Amino acid sequence: MLDAPYLRAIFNGVLIGNLIRYFMLRRDYRQYPSYPHGVVTHLSLGFIAAVIGSVAVPVLIEKEFMAVTFLTLAATQFREVRDMEREMLQHLDQARLVSRGPDYIEGIARVFEARNYLVMFTSLLVGGITYRSNIFYGMVAGIIAFLVSRKLMGGRVIAQIAQVREGKVHFKGANLFVEDIHFMNLGTDSVKETYLERGLGVIIEPFDDDARATLSSNGQRMAIAHDAAALLGIYKDVDTAEFTPIVRRDLDTGRVGLVIVPIERDIEFLLEAVKRVPVLESAYRAPLKTYIGRKASD
Repeated sequence: MLDAPYLRAIFNGVLIGNLIRYFMLRRDYRQYPSYPHGVVTHLSLGFIAAVIGSVAVPVLIEKEFMAVTFLTLAATQFREVRDMEREMLQHLDQARLVSRGPDYIEGIARVFEARNYLVMFTSLLVGGITYRSNIFYGMVAGIIAFLVSRKLMGGRVIAQIAQVREGKVHFKGANLFVEDIHFMNLGTDSVKETYLERGLGVIIEPFDDDARATLSSNGQRMAIAHDAAALLGIYKDVDTAEFTPIVRRDLDTGRVGLVIVPIERDIEFLLEAVKRVPVLESAYRAPLKTYIGRKASD
């Protein structure tokens, strides 16, 4: 039978851990399908993580090392969360008009795995402080842990590494351009008219060589096209591949151009959507942090 201090520690740890997991879940409305079963799945996994973290408090205090081994084994099962998310999102991606791409999917899967570990650590911290002091100080520790978690899980966005501005969509013969960046050859007059009437162009200019290397990633460019199409809609069906949003790079300057035919033709919100695209972990490059990269950029 657990003593009252242990019960308070476990209860407070589980409560704060679940609340933190809920608030972190709500931040993913653009990346994660918000259907009810998906929410229930991740809240359930968050509850399990919170219980493991909270129960670890009396286990460690009582020096039940066999129980610690069991809890560690249970915690390692959260690695399967990444595989579950990756598999599910890959299946969904096959039916999308504009796919996320494997880099974007892998980033989402990593985030959901990591957030379970954050819940576990927070519950352990809150439970330990509650046991040593009281519930109030445990809740204060939980709030601080939540703020730190938000900072850690925030990540960077395109607006932090590049300037995003409007680009003029035009044709040279049958060739489609956004300013001086060439996209593709379109021979059908009706398609050309649609691009001139409804199409929007965006130019993304990297601030430095690190940003230029990041924007050269095909996965990062697929993420830009996907988020733009997801937030403004896309004037496209399964048999109109010519209206798929495209992101191309100027090899000489490192600038990146986006051309899209949206449902909502509003350049202001398109620019804002592109600015808020997350910089993918797998796409991020930092050559300027190396000696060779700095010398090469001189």
